[in-house]
Amino acid sequence: MNSDDLATADPSPNRPAGGILPWRRVALLYAVGLLVTLVPLLLLSRNFFWLNIITYTYLFAGLAVAWNIIAGFGGQFSLGHGVFFAIGAYTTARLFLDWEISPWLGLLPGAIACAVVGPLIFWPTFRLKGSFFAIATLAFNEVALVLANYLESVTGGPRGLQVPFRAAFKNMIFTDPRAYTVLMFVFMAIAVGISIVLMRSRLGYYLLAVREDEDAARAAGISVIQVKLRATALSAALTAIGGGLFAMYIRTIDPLTLFSLPDIGVKFALLSLIGGMGTITGPVLGAFLIIPLESYLRAVFGGSGPGVHLILLGFVMLLAALFMRRGVAGAIDSLRQHWRHRRSA
Repeated sequence: MNSDDLATADPSPNRPAGGILPWRRVALLYAVGLLVTLVPLLLLSRNFFWLNIITYTYLFAGLAVAWNIIAGFGGQFSLGHGVFFAIGAYTTARLFLDWEISPWLGLLPGAIACAVVGPLIFWPTFRLKGSFFAIATLAFNEVALVLANYLESVTGGPRGLQVPFRAAFKNMIFTDPRAYTVLMFVFMAIAVGISIVLMRSRLGYYLLAVREDEDAARAAGISVIQVKLRATALSAALTAIGGGLFAMYIRTIDPLTLFSLPDIGVKFALLSLIGGMGTITGPVLGAFLIIPLESYLRAVFGGSGPGVHLILLGFVMLLAALFMRRGVAGAIDSLRQHWRHRRSA
């Protein structure tokens, strides 16, 4: 799937311009791409070790896609998305524990809350650019971690919250772990679908314009702040939904898990960077490369010594940064362009 074509496609469903994919072909590529991502589940559905890895891969692919909306398309490199992830997790778990509200419904309040809170907490930092914006959003994550540790009545404090195992579809608790895998796959599919529709809309074009040159976008009549706020609301809401799904999957949540920079906040960015930041398929490719590799290295080398799997993973990421500057999606696109050039020569 050529993500650059998808990102710049004409929003008109009936009159595609030259070189721009029509909606029907986009839908076909989208369906084919989803079928390809289903292959690991079909092949390894009876291996519960790999099934858990696939479940996390689908979940973090969707979360990376959500992060990519504001960071990849909008140019706002956020390290504070762990806050939205945690809000979604705590909201879903609390509603279920205190009022027995089904998590299927409990996902919505967290998403709505983050769609409102996200723009409010990010708005003061939108005048910052590059690393300064990233550091500011990182501060939000650290402040939220401190608050979560002290607000025991809401978060359970350092001990966290535990969701009892009451298996039922309405409780989003399943005895068959494959049901969680399918659920995370649906989340990823929805996130990618929203991303495609967004980048074929007026807001998507505005986001790209703001990312490339804010001053030029403002001179063209685009409300830069409004565009960033709308993109943040969408990105935060999707991240909160992912957090709610995560809470119901592991059923034990605490501040150190939800606000962990290496495992949550930075990982969203890492997956998009490795896969191809600012593309449709890049975050998914990054998740399918990094999450299984990280889990496999931890299982194989975790007992060899502290941090051995992290050293090996860091080496792989270093190679990717050196030889794939545009990520996996960019490397694939370069190979495709090179092949076309050779065929036409």
